Amino acid sequence: MIEYAVVGSGIGGSSIASYLDAKGHETVLFEKESYLGGCSSTFSHRGFFYNTGATTLAGYQEGHIVKTMFDAIGFTPELVSSDPGIVIIQNGKTTPRYRDLEKFLAVLEENYPHKKHREFWTLVYDIGTHFYEMQGHYYSTTSKWKKILSLTSYLPLLLKFQRYLRVNAYDFIHSFYGEVSDEYLQFLESQIFIVAQAGTKEVNFFTAALSLGYTFNETHYVKGGMSTLFDGMTESMKHVKRKTAIVDIEQKEDHFLLHTKRDTIEAKNVILNSTVYQSGQLFQDKKIKNYYKKYESLNNYQSSFMLYMTIKSDKKFHHHYQLIQDQIYPRTLSHGLFVSFSDPDDTVLAKEGHYSITASIHTDLRWWNDIKTYAFRKRELESILLKSVCDILDISKDEIVHHTSATPKTFKHYINRSQLGGNAITMKNFLPRLPGNDTPIKGLYHVGDTVYAAQGWPGVMLGVDNLRKLLHV
Repeated sequence: MIEYAVVGSGIGGSSIASYLDAKGHETVLFEKESYLGGCSSTFSHRGFFYNTGATTLAGYQEGHIVKTMFDAIGFTPELVSSDPGIVIIQNGKTTPRYRDLEKFLAVLEENYPHKKHREFWTLVYDIGTHFYEMQGHYYSTTSKWKKILSLTSYLPLLLKFQRYLRVNAYDFIHSFYGEVSDEYLQFLESQIFIVAQAGTKEVNFFTAALSLGYTFNETHYVKGGMSTLFDGMTESMKHVKRKTAIVDIEQKEDHFLLHTKRDTIEAKNVILNSTVYQSGQLFQDKKIKNYYKKYESLNNYQSSFMLYMTIKSDKKFHHHYQLIQDQIYPRTLSHGLFVSFSDPDDTVLAKEGHYSITASIHTDLRWWNDIKTYAFRKRELESILLKSVCDILDISKDEIVHHTSATPKTFKHYINRSQLGGNAITMKNFLPRLPGNDTPIKGLYHVGDTVYAAQGWPGVMLGVDNLRKLLHV
């Protein structure tokens, strides 16, 4: 009997499976596709390679959770440092988000002059620095008592940051700055949205500060594409089952039966890397279905529209841009388009003299359900985003070698998930309302961006580390 069966090879699934295997626990990782990583993977289209969704690695530095977990697994990725972490272009103004606070402030003051900038961004910097230094907290949801007990581990954090936890980011920013331009407010809003997956009126200022401050930490470009992280992590694992979808899970007295189309596997414990509001579909047991049903309301139907491009150009580009316009892009939720370029020395992702480009923007998955209008809307938005990228970043039509796009329906087809970006940590969905990595069902656990702690590599890895503590491994 397998000790741990991990279903889904996204950031959380691949990380916890690799960790458990490295620590000597018999573990099997299941993935329905031939590649690992889900929406953080790399794919090919007509001979051209692209990062599927996620394009940057944050949290890989000494003392931070991603490096800590990679070191525990025994994996060292091949990375290129990105500084600036992102370059923001808005109304002709270019603002690189440098890691160095003073260097960033010099450009910010030139583009958006305000006497409160230094005080505000020093606060953002300090909140992030102090948060990542704090250790010892954990989160359990197996029972009310264990949840209460685990929440006491957050008392130092709550006492230190309570002022910023109680107020939404929108109100805090307006109160802090006083009179400020709409342009600068959108500058802040777009950056918060891309990291927190929610707007300033929905998240508290603590969450907003961590979102705004992520570029003050080390961020990295992954050579060869994001899939190399998952292939590298799992390289030493004994059991990785690609092209193997789990269609049903049965709970027995002291173990689980996982059914594929061809086989049945026995496992003492199951770790799901599926969304918490879809996981009930894997079970027939009413008790388990009812457990997941209470989380269905967390599904915000938020997803992404993706534009993929390959260009041949001798121009120099940064790894990441955010292109902000005054109006929300049609059939999207955002003013900001996030655009990532391959490194010019990365000839695996794009051949010499070429760039692989992944551009993403938030959308509502329900807007793509009408079969009659789907193809037209996809072509129209693809054309709008293509023009925006080319106009703002000075890319000519004759430099474009190939382009294609993906909608929420595309992601549903390939990774069985149309909601992307995870379960945003909003004012309404903060501790203790946040779904945990453990459950009241014995032997059933969760990792990923819809449960503790948050989205992105650092957030999901905090959940992996939390689960590691709960499993005592």
